[in-house]
Amino acid sequence: MELSHESTIRQWQQAMEAGTTTSRELTLLFLKRIAQYDKQGIAVNAISEINPDALHIAEALDRERVEKGSRGPLHGIPVLIKDNIATGDSMHTTAGSLALADSYASADSFVAARLREAGAVLLGKTNLTEWANYMTENMTNGYSSRGGQVLNPYGPGQLDVGGSSSGSGSAIASGFAVVAVGTETSGSILHPSVKNSLVGIKPTVGLISRRGIIPISTSQDTAGPMARTVEDAAILLGALTGVDEQDPVTGKSLGLSHADYRPFLDVNGLQGARIGVIRSFFLDRYDDEEKKLYEDAINHLRQAGATVVDAVTIPTEHAKWGPSVLLHEFKSGVNAYLKTLPASYPIRTLSDVIAFNREHEERALRFGQVLLERANATSGTLTEAAYLNQRAYDLEMSQDKGINAVLAEHNLDCILFPGSEGYGIAARAGYPSVTVPSGYTYAGKPFGIMFTGLAFSEPALLRMAYAYEQATRLRIPPQMES
Repeated sequence: MELSHESTIRQWQQAMEAGTTTSRELTLLFLKRIAQYDKQGIAVNAISEINPDALHIAEALDRERVEKGSRGPLHGIPVLIKDNIATGDSMHTTAGSLALADSYASADSFVAARLREAGAVLLGKTNLTEWANYMTENMTNGYSSRGGQVLNPYGPGQLDVGGSSSGSGSAIASGFAVVAVGTETSGSILHPSVKNSLVGIKPTVGLISRRGIIPISTSQDTAGPMARTVEDAAILLGALTGVDEQDPVTGKSLGLSHADYRPFLDVNGLQGARIGVIRSFFLDRYDDEEKKLYEDAINHLRQAGATVVDAVTIPTEHAKWGPSVLLHEFKSGVNAYLKTLPASYPIRTLSDVIAFNREHEERALRFGQVLLERANATSGTLTEAAYLNQRAYDLEMSQDKGINAVLAEHNLDCILFPGSEGYGIAARAGYPSVTVPSGYTYAGKPFGIMFTGLAFSEPALLRMAYAYEQATRLRIPPQMES
């Protein structure tokens, strides 16, 4: 088989083990493709920074393969990471903000360290919606003052690229790396994955350490994989898991995480599965073509052996969700991250960020900074009654009276959503979701479906998602010629 930018981790590993290609050649392939399509040609603008050491890392890993053998499935594989994930190297970590444009992290994030340990080539960083879309209201998905506007390769300038992991989604759809890491607080992996026809995994909060990721919410934040296939996403997920003593939330994953999720992938994985179909989330949000694609997906699930329980509802889907949790946690989280920067860096607090933006208003405040200012008006101590009450309410409504209730009522393995609808309730619960490409409209707009389950149900979700993917194989690469 001839390899290309669309080839999978498994295919590249087979070629490297056979000696027919190298990590250096693979890395060069992606660098050339980025040169061709990121800032010229179709100009999707998905990449914020290239790692100047990427080729050196690839060459070192090639030599290590000869001398010691492969470390595992990610050995020599180029990976892109979102530009809010810290790397203790010569790349910046900025969250898309001009205030952090010259900042270097003091150390690797847990995610970056795990990728290096797995033998991945950190190829570069991807653009994002600024501050992971927690800067202001009505900011365009994929826009940041540092990086500019990310475009969707399926319809540059016409189709929403999704956010806030916009660059990670656009980059993998465009074939700029094998896989990428995004981050999510509420929809930021799942939404761009659907928009860019990708497999996205928003893991259970606690499966992957948050250390070294510029935060929004200690309650909801997580990193997660974005890939062109379920298997590639599963491989990347396994590399990122593990208990981190510096992040208490990962203690919940002890005995529940897996270093390799590939054993759960089963082409017959839908046989006997009970899937609850959600319809109430999307009646007014999709056109007839997209509704037809959803019906087709449901029929495919049935044909693959799943028991479809139609038109289930989450009892609390219309609960009175409020902004207090993210608003209060953002200030304390950002201030904690900024204090880890080298002492010489002048931006030390959220107040400093706001002041910097005001001083550079023309470049930094195209859409304003309403959320930054509202968050900064909180105490930063998480003592406010509004925050504490909302946090307790969110957990009760999203977990016990929400997702848990509907799964128990109908004895379901998961809930099915159209697109990434429903991401908000799963985000508040801290529960996992997986998106899978599910076709295109006549005009070429990607459509996807999303499987959502209980905490640490990634094995079951991946099993079902893989079986659906293998039964349908609906993903089509974008046409990149401008």
